[in-house]
Amino acid sequence: MLRHEFQPGRLVAGVALALTGLVYAGDAGGLWDTPWFAIIPMVAGGMFLAAMAAATAHLIRRGRGPRSGPRAGSQDGTRADSTAGSTPDSTADSEAGGSVRPPDGPEDAVIPPEGPGRAPTAGPGAG
Repeated sequence: MLRHEFQPGRLVAGVALALTGLVYAGDAGGLWDTPWFAIIPMVAGGMFLAAMAAATAHLIRRGRGPRSGPRAGSQDGTRADSTAGSTPDSTADSEAGGSVRPPDGPEDAVIPPEGPGRAPTAGPGAG
């Protein structure tokens, strides 16, 4: 179960910075000699590649459309797994005083209820 979306830009940036650190660790260990200014093209090149990976992923996700749209196989735009007369999970959870799950969100996304000691996340008191 994924807790977040895969972000290839961050992966590429992390690998590029890890390789830069490895090059300088090899220099510190005496395995090879690395000039001090070599960090500039290594980091800049890695960040450029990370930006390209992030931009490509963004374009792919934007072209795919929203994740919480109508289900495949549904002609009228209603959810394919909904049944008539059933109570939605979010209503049952909110009546019980528990956490509220967005009806079209991922299954593991849970919004904690606002209570004493919690600042409101939206509205006039948010800040």
